[in-house]
Amino acid sequence: MTTFVFITLSGDDLIRSFEMHSDGRLEQRQVVDAAGGPSALASSPDGRTLYCSLRSSNELAAFRFEPDGGLRLLGKRQLDADSCYVAPDKGGRFLLSAYYGAGKAMVHRIEPDGSVGRELCSRETAARAHCIETDDSNCFALVPHPLDANSIFLFQFDEHSGQLTPNQPADRQIAADGHGPRHFVFSLDQRFVYTSNEDASSVTAYHFDRSARGQAESDHGGCALRPFQTLSSLPEGFTGANTCAQIHLHPSGRTLYVSNRGHESIAVYAVDTESGLLTLIGWQSTEAVPRVFNVDPAGRFLLAAGQGTGILSAYSISPDSGLLSPLNSYEVGNRPMWVLFRQP
Repeated sequence: MTTFVFITLSGDDLIRSFEMHSDGRLEQRQVVDAAGGPSALASSPDGRTLYCSLRSSNELAAFRFEPDGGLRLLGKRQLDADSCYVAPDKGGRFLLSAYYGAGKAMVHRIEPDGSVGRELCSRETAARAHCIETDDSNCFALVPHPLDANSIFLFQFDEHSGQLTPNQPADRQIAADGHGPRHFVFSLDQRFVYTSNEDASSVTAYHFDRSARGQAESDHGGCALRPFQTLSSLPEGFTGANTCAQIHLHPSGRTLYVSNRGHESIAVYAVDTESGLLTLIGWQSTEAVPRVFNVDPAGRFLLAAGQGTGILSAYSISPDSGLLSPLNSYEVGNRPMWVLFRQP
C-alpha cells in the first residue's frame, strides 16, 4: 500500500507531499501553494479530504487528496482568529478547531464536497487552547491548555448537531502545578489519556471515564479524567531549558513518543496496555526544535521535522522495543509546522 506524507511549511507558505517507499525513503510528489501560514493538518475519516489551518490569514482550507499524492484546493473559510489545531469528528460531518490566542474551541459544518461550511458552535475556554479531539465514541471532546490555565477542558459533543456543551459533572481537569498540558492521545482501548506537558517537560497518564455522573439523578452522563502517573521526558541531570510539544502513540499501542524542544530529542516510553503505566526507555536525538513529528500507519517509521533547521529526518522503529534509529534527512523548508501520513 502506498504511503504519502504531507508537510506544512509556514515560513514558505507551502505544503509539500512525498511518497514514502518501503525502506523509509521519501520522494517528493508535489509542492502546493498555501498562502496564509499553513500549520495544523488533519485528514477526513473517509481519507478523501485534507484540512489545513492558515494561521496568518485566519482561514481554514480544505484540499482534495489526488491519487498521485497531490492536493487540489476545494475552498477556504474565513475566521475571526487563527486556529492552531484542526480535527474532524469521528463521523466526518464536522470540523473541530482550537484557538491559541483567542482561547476558544469552534465547530464548523463539513459540506458534502468536503469543504469547510459555516460555523455551528463557538465555546470560550482560556488562553492557549492548543488541541481538540473527540474520543472514539464521538461523545466527548478534550481541549488541553498549557499555563496559565493549566487545564484540560472537557466537552460533551453532539455528533448530530455539532454542538459542544460543558461536560458534567466537571467541565475541566486541572493539571498538577506547572505541568501545562499541550497535546494528548487516547490509548487504543480508550481507557487512558496521555498528555505532553509543555511547561514541565513530562507526560501524564490519566484514566478516562466515560460514565461519570454528578450527584443528582437528573445529571447526564459525562466523562472524567483521573491522573495516575507523571514521568519526565528528560534524562536525569539535564539542566537546560526545554518544552514538550507533540505526543503520538505507536499503532501497536505499546510505545509512546514525545518531542523535546531544548534537549532536541524524541523521548520513548513503553506502555503497559493493561495498567496504562509508562516506562521511559530512551531518547533519540533530532534536529533543533522538533516541534512536529508523526508515526507512519504501519508503525515502521517516525518522521520528525526540525523547526530550527528546516530539515525532516526519518527514523526506523524497532518492532521489539519501539526505539528509533536514524535513516535519512531531507531539507524541506522554513518553519515546518505539521507532519501527516496518508494511505489511500
